[in-house]
Amino acid sequence: MSDYDQTFFERTADRKGTQGNLIIMDALLKTPIKLRKRPSQIFLNSYFDTTIEKLPDKVVLHIFSYLSHLEICRMAIVCRRWRTIAYDTKLWKNVSLRPEVSGLHVGSLEQLLQMISVRFGASLRYIELPIELITHTVLHELSSKCPNLTHMLLDFSTAMQLHDFSEMQAFPAKLRYMCICLSEVIFMEGFMRKIYNFINGLEVLHLIGTYEKCEEEEEEIYEVINVHKLKSATPNLRVINLYGINFIDDSHIDAFSSNCIQLECLAVNYCSKVTGSTLKPLLARSKQLKCLLMNGTDLKSEYVMQAEWDKCSVQELDISGTDLSTECLIDVLTRIPTLRFLSAGQINGFNDSVLKAWAEGGNPKTLLALDIDSSDNISDEALGRFITRYGAQLQACVLSGMTHITDQLWMTILPILVNVKIIVMGTTERLGGNIHVDQLMDTIGSSCPALERLELRWDPENLRFSDKSQKAIDMLRVKCPKLRGLVLSDGRYYETVKANFERADRTTVVRTTTSCRVSAYHVLSNYNDLIFN
Repeated sequence: MSDYDQTFFERTADRKGTQGNLIIMDALLKTPIKLRKRPSQIFLNSYFDTTIEKLPDKVVLHIFSYLSHLEICRMAIVCRRWRTIAYDTKLWKNVSLRPEVSGLHVGSLEQLLQMISVRFGASLRYIELPIELITHTVLHELSSKCPNLTHMLLDFSTAMQLHDFSEMQAFPAKLRYMCICLSEVIFMEGFMRKIYNFINGLEVLHLIGTYEKCEEEEEEIYEVINVHKLKSATPNLRVINLYGINFIDDSHIDAFSSNCIQLECLAVNYCSKVTGSTLKPLLARSKQLKCLLMNGTDLKSEYVMQAEWDKCSVQELDISGTDLSTECLIDVLTRIPTLRFLSAGQINGFNDSVLKAWAEGGNPKTLLALDIDSSDNISDEALGRFITRYGAQLQACVLSGMTHITDQLWMTILPILVNVKIIVMGTTERLGGNIHVDQLMDTIGSSCPALERLELRWDPENLRFSDKSQKAIDMLRVKCPKLRGLVLSDGRYYETVKANFERADRTTVVRTTTSCRVSAYHVLSNYNDLIFN
């Protein structure tokens, strides 16, 4: 390299931003390269003909499609050509304008209206809007300029005041999916009244409450949205997710079941006022209901036992974090004809007798996913017998949060879990003994080739591994090619595993428990519809 080239690189390297990097890359491509391996070899001195400028637009467009919208916006300031490509509507099919989610911050309504016309257009399928961008003008533009918009999220959660919607005459009319993040104090009826006539084609509805805020401080509860009017405007709903809404009770469930005959999935997780008093009419009316998620509700055993479980179509059931009795659990599990998914963690009444009665009087042969997190009243012997009998059919196995379930039980049952895709093991509580993680990794790799997600929640201080850990990690990485998520507690072993996967160019697989959690929900038949954020 000449003295001029050396000075050029030193000068250019000081530039910040994408354009400086591109100049360096281009200069590298044009720099003569000499190969000096053996004296017998001929020195090569030629220029490369391929530069970034010579790449076809469709190739650059394809490269841009792998970037986030925030990165695409940065690419747009490089040059006019890249700006034109960055504004291609094909790159703006799914857009989040919530800064905390995407990093994109739209400074003004005028800027957003221009984006709708120039960047979004007919290609837009999904959009997320924060409260400051939800105005009648924006919604009117979306309805007229984005005819293929089918998915929308409206975030009112931080609202202290709504915009004026009295003049709103248009709203996207082809929506199939809508998510509304509710505020604790803002009443939505003025807005909802304007859109009722446009949302009768909805198939998936999410109403997201403020569950965490409600837990922190007790305040007066307001019914900020009229569910009874909403159900009349949405007769075609297949999936309803009412998450963490402090005013939702059994009457609202009854309202939806009376009008939505196509209902396939109902989720009322963390709606603490739901007691199950309307379960019987719900199961009787909703003949297509296959998924019922009631985690963290206030279910009463007497109401649950009154429902005709033996005549229902429910195949996926979540009753975690409830106070159902042992008698009620046995009654339900022995009456449901084809249960594919069961999440029943954090229930004191779930014990050995429930597992035994279910195995003898129920039909666990259809079970594909079992989540009994933090079920301290189940012995490892009873659990071992159940998994030994039915483990080969399981696709998800979550046995976490129990100090008495250690690597000894897992070493016994892992060779049985030949079809498992999701495994969650371990507890955050410090144990008296140690977990020999090398043996676990080796056994998982050799026994579970279909594994996609794995989480070890044990405290890093309880994990024991040797200098030969790399061999066990290699076994897991090579034998489980579909593994897309490996979650570990932050510590020495996490760093070892992360470095191993990064060397194999699988940089996104290993994560910490502080930023990621593995759930059996991934195997739910309506999982993609239930994602709301």
